[in-house]
Amino acid sequence: MPYKEKEIEKLYYTIGEVAQMFNVNTSHIRFWSKEFDVIRPATNKKGNRLYTQSDIDNFRKIYHLVKEKGYTLKGAKSELKEMKQPAVASGPPATEELFPEVLPFDNPVDVPLSSSGDFQEDIVNRMAIKNNLEKVHSSLREVEKELDGLLKE
Repeated sequence: MPYKEKEIEKLYYTIGEVAQMFNVNTSHIRFWSKEFDVIRPATNKKGNRLYTQSDIDNFRKIYHLVKEKGYTLKGAKSELKEMKQPAVASGPPATEELFPEVLPFDNPVDVPLSSSGDFQEDIVNRMAIKNNLEKVHSSLREVEKELDGLLKE
């Protein structure tokens, strides 16, 4: 069986990398970060913005709405809010209601450091944990949708 290398998933992307992904200037990324509250970049000690994969996904939505569909910023903001609001459904409570403590911090940088005091290692560990929890959370959502579909049949 041939060796298959795992795809490397970065925890953080710099503003230059994000700008390059969407073929726009860094000023565009900075502006969208200020305009859209769904994008919350972390910052390092130098003040450099660091974007997570969820920020990249939100940039992708914004780019599609603004650049490809021609929405105004105000229209894109309202469209994002509509996408974010779940449809009202009867049945078991949503995953967040069952496990509100799963993702207690929006930004792991805000969490106090461990007793070891190693800032870099601490942040990397926290981001890895957060990414893993987000993956588990999305998997639970998929299972929940499948179960809802089965219950409706």
